[in-house]
Amino acid sequence: MSIPHRLIGSGDHKVLVLHDWFGTSAGWGPFLDYLDGDTFSYVFLDYRGYGDRKVVSGAYTLAEIADDTLALADELGWEQFSLVGHSMGGKAVQQVLSQAPQRVRKMVGLAPVPAGAYPLDADGEALFYGAAQDRAKRQAIMDLVTGQRASRVWVDLMVDRSLQLSTREAFGTYVKDWVTADLVERIIGNPVPVKVIVGEHDLALTADVMRGTWLTHYPNAELEEIANSGHYPMHETPVALATSLETFLRA
Repeated sequence: MSIPHRLIGSGDHKVLVLHDWFGTSAGWGPFLDYLDGDTFSYVFLDYRGYGDRKVVSGAYTLAEIADDTLALADELGWEQFSLVGHSMGGKAVQQVLSQAPQRVRKMVGLAPVPAGAYPLDADGEALFYGAAQDRAKRQAIMDLVTGQRASRVWVDLMVDRSLQLSTREAFGTYVKDWVTADLVERIIGNPVPVKVIVGEHDLALTADVMRGTWLTHYPNAELEEIANSGHYPMHETPVALATSLETFLRA
């Protein structure tokens, strides 16, 4: 059965793009308008329980996301490709890399979760694990990762979309996997060219976190901090993000 996906562009450089915990394949904002479709072919897919695959059941794990991503690449006839992953998707692309390292040209993490377990204290567990059923907790997370500076209208819109476009079961199960999974031994030292992009106002996945994780795991990794953005540069600073991403992919 074909895996639903969104395709932007027809260029020779193939790129698979994985969304965040709150988002979907359609949740990339105005950033999509600034992509170079002559040079790149971007494919965006939904995880099971999300977006166009909301009714598709599954285990809701990073390994399952990677299996589906590779199955879609096979359907498309893409033997090699670059990977882009946002937040939870940043950990998912590392799972893909661990399963098929020879197929990955380059990898980009956008405010990405690191490969190791993501430590949460008791309050953090209550917040993140409780967000599946509690709208206020989703609001608090969205406000935190955007530096407590985004408008309430925008925060509410992002939260409402997450509630509408994903099942509570999928949302609540994925978080337990991306928080606890440890992929470090499977990816450390991989020579794939890597770029990590973070927003200066992200209060969770900061530049310092990336220096202690991504930049120590990958010998060919570089880091860029985007000004005037939090965790969602595709919404907050879309032109800067598209420029940063494609400059790296072209190099």
